[in-house]
Amino acid sequence: MKSTIKLSTLGLILLLTLNGGCKDRAQNETTAAESNTSDAVIESNKGQAFIEDDASTPNVLQIAIGSPDHSTLVAAVQAAELENALVNAGPLMVFAPTNAAFDALPAGTVEDLLKPENKEALANILKYHVTPGNYSKDFLKKFKKLGQANNQDVPVEVKGDDVFIGGAKIIASVPAGNGIVHIVDKVILPPAQ
Repeated sequence: MKSTIKLSTLGLILLLTLNGGCKDRAQNETTAAESNTSDAVIESNKGQAFIEDDASTPNVLQIAIGSPDHSTLVAAVQAAELENALVNAGPLMVFAPTNAAFDALPAGTVEDLLKPENKEALANILKYHVTPGNYSKDFLKKFKKLGQANNQDVPVEVKGDDVFIGGAKIIASVPAGNGIVHIVDKVILPPAQ
């Protein structure tokens, strides 16, 4: 009888020890899961522009980021904090000035616009480069003007086979997952209001 009590006591101690270990392991796993979840929440608070997705067709922002000829445009979009606007479902047409187009502006213009105190003016200029829709260069020939994201109209002009948006010539077009990027040779400046 004594050996049965000893065996039962030993079994109970072993069971409690194992159960305590399981609780510790479960607590550790719960803590790890909460940590991963909080990391995901922190990451998602930055917005959908910061979600990595290698399987989808690149969106307009990803196309600009991937182009060495658009590093100034990307820096401007980041300074104006417009990344999330460029990754929404769209469709969006972005008229993307090249680095050379930004370099053609008067000296100091880009540097001045990138200052935090000029964020609103910069955002207005960048929004003047975005139109709702997904139209090819040829289809744009049917328009006289486009309504831009900054609530102003931009003129469309056709000269032979060339299409000009606000005086900027479309030199190439790249389809995107949420619209199209029309590469232009000038920065399109909105009219003064």
